[in-house]
This record gives sequence, structure tokens and C-alpha cells, in this order.
Amino acid sequence: MNRALRSVAVGAIAVSLLAGGSAAAFAAPQDLHSPQQVVASAPAAATLTAKASATTVKAWEQFRITGVAKGIKAGTKLTVQQKQGTKWVSLPAQTPVNSSGAYSVRVKLGIKGVNQLRMATGSTLSPVVTVTVR
Repeated sequence: MNRALRSVAVGAIAVSLLAGGSAAAFAAPQDLHSPQQVVASAPAAATLTAKASATTVKAWEQFRITGVAKGIKAGTKLTVQQKQGTKWVSLPAQTPVNSSGAYSVRVKLGIKGVNQLRMATGSTLSPVVTVTVR
């Protein structure tokens, strides 16, 4: 009698598990068609801001470019670029993005006159900042 009772109990548990599992399996496709799950938001585009600590400096005088990187992983290296003629040239001045997305880099310029600078990482570029060297 005990053997028969155990077989019935095990059979009932197996049937309830199968029924619950199949109900869940059939419920999943319906949820995929709901508007909240079909519409996926696109990842935010990466952006960089930039601000120079001075607008006018003497040749080789140090100043800083600071800003915030959004959509860019902490630790990513940012490079200072300078417009020379019609080309943007990467300078040997780099800084990593910190865990809050901020960055700060020290810069010294020797080319007198108006210098256009920007920060870059991959295809993400900051707005241009202008620093005049006297």
C-alpha cells in the first residue's frame, strides 16, 4: 500500500510540475509581444564636454581642460587634439575618464596665436575650445 501511495504522490507532483512548466512556456511568447518589451531603447550616444581653465596663456604656461564624458566607460583614455592648419593633430596629452565620468588634463602650448583644441576618444569628440597663446 505504501508503494502505491508513493507512486500516486510522485505522479501528482510530476503532473503539476509539467502543467506549470508548460503554462510558463506558453506565457513567455505572449509577453514578448507586449509594447513595453518590443520597443527597445537605443543606447545613448557618447558625449564629451570640454572647458579650458584659461582663455589666454603665455607660451608653455600650463592650463587645464576639464569636462564630463557620458556614455563612455570609466578608464577610457581621452586625447587632446589641436587644429593645425586644416588637420586635427593628437597631442601627447591624455587622461582617463574617472568613475563619475569627469576628466581633467594639463596642457602646455607653444604655438602662439589662437589655438583650437578638443578632446577625443574614438569617434566621440568634444566641442572646440579656444585658447590664445601670447
